[in-house]
Amino acid sequence: MQRPPSFFKKITLALALLPFISTAVEADKLSIGQAAPAFQLKTQAGDSVDLQARKDKGWTVLYFYPKAGTPGCTAQACAYRDGISLIRNQNAEVYGISTDEVKDLQSFHQKHNLTFTLLSDAEGNVTEAYGVKMPIVNFAKRWTFILDPQLIIRYIDTDVDPVLDAKHVADEISKLKAGQ
Repeated sequence: MQRPPSFFKKITLALALLPFISTAVEADKLSIGQAAPAFQLKTQAGDSVDLQARKDKGWTVLYFYPKAGTPGCTAQACAYRDGISLIRNQNAEVYGISTDEVKDLQSFHQKHNLTFTLLSDAEGNVTEAYGVKMPIVNFAKRWTFILDPQLIIRYIDTDVDPVLDAKHVADEISKLKAGQ
């Protein structure tokens, strides 16, 4: 799929300016031990998901990614698809969040036979609440949050390797559960 030139201009500008404005964004970053910001978002199928409904239902993984269909985001989603049993065996559920529209997520989900839920934050409000919104463009940074059953943030990864994220998350949940 060919991207319009304006798409690449926005990405290039955001990446060029990121080092100069990242300190302002870092100030809003969430911390371990904080309650996760509540939200309601649409799934790839158009259904609504309320984070509060996850309370007392196991661990929750929220992985934010910039854009469905791009190489890194595809690699990360497929890694979660392939490693989902490792995470679900830890009594956890995965939600991938991006600023893509529902229709784009539906196509991405189907194309790659994903076995977990993708959430559309087209307005960018949730990415902003979690401190992962890129400056200038309405894209999320590639960050992963692990929430305990009470929806308290127990782990934040700001340096995500898309290919290894799912395995890393399963390992971290195991460590967190052992420390309880």
